[in-house]
Amino acid sequence: MAGVLLVWRGEGRHEITLNRPQRRNAINRELNAAIVAALRAFDADADASVAVLTGADPAFCAGMDLTDLEWADRSSADRGDTFASALRAVRKPVIAAVNGPAITGGFELALGADFILASERAFFGDTHARVGVFPGGGMTVYLPQAVGVRRARQLSYTGELIDAVEALRLGLANEVLPHDELLPRAREVAAAIAAVDASFLTELRAAYRRRGNLGTDDALDAERAESSRREIAADGVAARRDEVIARGHRRIQRQES
Repeated sequence: MAGVLLVWRGEGRHEITLNRPQRRNAINRELNAAIVAALRAFDADADASVAVLTGADPAFCAGMDLTDLEWADRSSADRGDTFASALRAVRKPVIAAVNGPAITGGFELALGADFILASERAFFGDTHARVGVFPGGGMTVYLPQAVGVRRARQLSYTGELIDAVEALRLGLANEVLPHDELLPRAREVAAAIAAVDASFLTELRAAYRRRGNLGTDDALDAERAESSRREIAADGVAARRDEVIARGHRRIQRQES
């Protein structure tokens, strides 16, 4: 039986696939630990220059799995190593191939990658404020870097969902692809990255982080500290999150009809 995370290695890359489709790839304790381990293994693999991060259809990631309340109720600082801290520590490029909904923590997972390629079926939303959970995975840092601080504020304050076309317009997604072409395109981009000298690529990525993200580490630390001071109000959160995702699916169905 397949586990909660699938990893393929070869051709200079790792493909990391969240594999809890029955839970829309929501992150529980087991999946979080698997993502952390996979990212560390990728970072340590001298034969791999780039990783592609995606989800098993129909979702990319619905965020935290609030059925695992004993773990999800903890503050981000008390959960130990998380997918967000593991992404932050990786020294090599990670491409997010967003194949469906990327909601709240799932949105943070995508934002933590170097850039996003999106399926036409993708949509994005930050529902932290709606469900009463303070961000702890980089939302208040990475989202304004992607779309600008004023637009980021609107998205976070309202919980508004944006589809792939709007994500492209805002600069959140680099490309939008027909669904069946998403992974082939991600692999094509990964192959181009893998063709670059590995040590040069690592230094280039570090330079972008230093020069393009001045103050990021301090901002991430501040967000994490604030998140650790707040408790998650779990009652009703899962239902509200599922309704947000359902609305996004209905929006896509209307566009396709």
